[in-house]
Amino acid sequence: MSSPRPDGHAADPSRRAAVGSALGVAAGAAGATLVYAATRDSAHAAAAPSPDSGGGQGGPVGAPIAFRGAHQGGIVTPAQDRMHFVALDVVSESAEDLQAMLTAWTRAAERMTYGAEAAPGGAVGLGPYGVPTDTGEALDLPPANLTITIGYGPSLFERFGLDGRKPEALHDLPAFMGDDLDPATSGGDICIQACADDPQVAVHAVRNLIRLGFGVVAVRWSQLGFGRTSSTSVAQKTPRNLFGFKDGTNNVKAEDAEALAQHVWVAPEDVPGGAAWMAGGSYLVARRIRMHIEVWDRTNLQEQQDVFGRGKLEGEPLGAKKEFDAIDFSATRTDGLPAIPLTSHVRLAHADNLNGVRILRRGYNFTDGSDGQGHLNAGLFFVAFMRDAHTQFVPMQRALAAKDGLNEYIEHTGSALFACPPGLADGADWGTQLFG
Repeated sequence: MSSPRPDGHAADPSRRAAVGSALGVAAGAAGATLVYAATRDSAHAAAAPSPDSGGGQGGPVGAPIAFRGAHQGGIVTPAQDRMHFVALDVVSESAEDLQAMLTAWTRAAERMTYGAEAAPGGAVGLGPYGVPTDTGEALDLPPANLTITIGYGPSLFERFGLDGRKPEALHDLPAFMGDDLDPATSGGDICIQACADDPQVAVHAVRNLIRLGFGVVAVRWSQLGFGRTSSTSVAQKTPRNLFGFKDGTNNVKAEDAEALAQHVWVAPEDVPGGAAWMAGGSYLVARRIRMHIEVWDRTNLQEQQDVFGRGKLEGEPLGAKKEFDAIDFSATRTDGLPAIPLTSHVRLAHADNLNGVRILRRGYNFTDGSDGQGHLNAGLFFVAFMRDAHTQFVPMQRALAAKDGLNEYIEHTGSALFACPPGLADGADWGTQLFG
């Protein structure tokens, strides 16, 4: 990237030849991992928001988003335009290797979010016979509001002596009516979510973390996303999904601290004992939702609006005039039927009909070529954060799976649940955070 690389770390090209030596660098640098926080490029540090924001707010266009704080970036951060999400399996049997990799990831992630290369030496600094410590495709690009969010799957805690640190709420989601899940694109031990306003910056971040984890982790599945489908800040306009409808009008917003505390952040009382490290974190639900857009595109406008329960042009609740008008579920049409159909998406997913359940949605559109039968393989990569997936997402999805008129046009093909830890204070890293 174009920003100067922070000083203070000597290059050691001989130790980049294999994963053992790469992780050795990380372990040996554990104490220096966060020296970077004090030595990062001064211009970037000046542009970044306070760590107290927890990566939640962006600065001026092109300014980096704070990596450290109470919460990880990429949750309440105003949703960027692009995303690269990857789920990984841990292939090493060594707890020491896993911890060292997470320490190395912390250092690299912080550098990349501030516009530096992934490691000292970078793409060319180690000379013609040195193995580059950065892949180089983001050279000359700004930070692009990059955030890197990490999470851990239920399967990870069955190994490495981590049983006592597993949060009670971190167990697999149940099966839902209508699911057509592919095991190859579901689950995972670890996830990385990289969001940015430049797709190459997001892909670069994920690629370099995978490179650092060679021999410790392997890619299980990944997803590229474009065109955010939810607004996470009141400053953002509500975006549209691939069906052309505004999505996430009533999403929890970054500015609503009370709603975030109630619905998004894990409270200390939620994670007693060995799981206390998760306080201030959040649970991530990922669902790959195939949208049968060719069928939808042949559906008349009124049926489309009845399916969502909103008008297509303004996004207004049916029976109202403007997007943010209060939803009146008792309103009727001239024929006496509910203005918002009983099977509409907005009715079934609304907090008023789910005993107050709300979640923070942060999804993206995707198109992954063709399905081989003349149809686009396209849809919504649904990502949402919440305090407890089993008391929030599960009842919501059960209601939708049973009655939602949208089910005629979609199918859920991938699913995963991850525990995303809280943000890092100065001097901390993901390795010591997980292992204690």
